[in-house]
Amino acid sequence: MCSCGIYDHDTGARKVRISELHDFEGHPFKVEHDMELFELMRSIEEKGILVPLLVRPNPKGSGYEIIAGHRRKAASEWAGLDSVPVMVVPMNDEDAIIAMVDSNLQREHIKPSEKAFAYKMKLDAMKQQGKKLPDTLSQVGTKLNKQVNEDGKPVLRSDVILARQVGESRNQIARYIRLTNLIPKILDMVDEGKIAFTIAVELSYLKEEEQYELHAVMDLEQCTPSLSQANRMKRMSQSRMLDMDAIYSVLEEEKSNQREQIKIRADVLESYFPDDFTPKQKVELIESLVKEWHEKQISFNERKR
Repeated sequence: MCSCGIYDHDTGARKVRISELHDFEGHPFKVEHDMELFELMRSIEEKGILVPLLVRPNPKGSGYEIIAGHRRKAASEWAGLDSVPVMVVPMNDEDAIIAMVDSNLQREHIKPSEKAFAYKMKLDAMKQQGKKLPDTLSQVGTKLNKQVNEDGKPVLRSDVILARQVGESRNQIARYIRLTNLIPKILDMVDEGKIAFTIAVELSYLKEEEQYELHAVMDLEQCTPSLSQANRMKRMSQSRMLDMDAIYSVLEEEKSNQREQIKIRADVLESYFPDDFTPKQKVELIESLVKEWHEKQISFNERKR
């Protein structure tokens, strides 16, 4: 068992037993036992925990609630530790949510579902702090109302503030939040890259029962909708015309990416093209030669008759 003695001095940190730590309620970021967590575990075995976990007194009982450090806790358990260094900071619910989200948004790999619920949680917390938040968030966005405080300075909306903090547009944040309306099975497909983000946003407007029916059809037919198909189903849902038969009908339509394609490796034909030929010129030349060959075949067959 490794020692984390670097925090035994006057650093404001203390050690607590892992059994006293509780995950943050509604924590949207998944902790997976993957290679990154394994590497973190090995680092903890060798060097200890270099950054204490941030916690607050558990508002619903004994022990502490983790604000930042869920992965460090999991890696420490994997490494066989029974205690970890923590910084205990009293926080209300809103401050705790904002701190939890901010600390996790720094991660390199974040799934769409994690961003979706994290943005929603933080915006809700900012609203509770008394900041202006629109009642509805749409895919195309809402108009910004100009408001000023007592000093005449403009008051920024919560989604505008968040957009500046995370480097996303406010409309993009609104789209992410739409994903929280997806059923878990479809949201998992978004995280796995089986359904594109923009398509998922359109599907989020389907009613829960319609989403379960859609997932059943996708699973049975081993297909996913295109953006235009998703938009059509959204409009059919809004008109109360979407049922399983309609879903089948829409998904049976041929998508452009399902059309038969002939693929030729570029290096097979590379030596036959001039060096300055662009990919478009190469395709046009191939089409021209095939057309010429086809016309000769027709002419040859006609002469044989």
